[in-house]
Amino acid sequence: MRTPARNPYDAPPPPVLQRIVPGASVMIASLLTIWPYVASFPLLPPLGLMILLGWRLMRPDAFAIWAALPLGFFDDLVSGQPLGSAMLLWMICFFVIDMIDQRLVFRDFWQNWLIAAGSIGFCLIAGRLIASPLGAHVDTVLLLQAVISIMLFPLVARFCAWLDGKREGA
Repeated sequence: MRTPARNPYDAPPPPVLQRIVPGASVMIASLLTIWPYVASFPLLPPLGLMILLGWRLMRPDAFAIWAALPLGFFDDLVSGQPLGSAMLLWMICFFVIDMIDQRLVFRDFWQNWLIAAGSIGFCLIAGRLIASPLGAHVDTVLLLQAVISIMLFPLVARFCAWLDGKREGA
């Protein structure tokens, strides 16, 4: 019996591409926040953080534990936050998620959404306090930004799953 000819377009992507896609998606998402647009309130979610959390919660093996440092550094450079704030806050989120992974045997989507909601809220509020410690207060705009970000997380997780399918060649 003859085996069917293999289609060259069905070949899996090269391993280098598989390693680059998660980090590149976080960096591109961080760059999207500097897109020039006119807004009366800053309600744009922290897309870099959300993509990072989507990858970390869906595929823990996509990033090493130290990967939040260079990605946070890139986000600090792009966003204009004080240098080191995203590095610190994203690294704290990674450590907390790693501790949760050690404690829980199984996580479902709702637990991932709750973990992401806590991480997003923590990073937004702590980032505001780091950026302007004397005049910072949690106002309605920050809470509205946090709520919008938390509600958009399922779409971000779905996007990360789609990217992972493309990355794996499915």
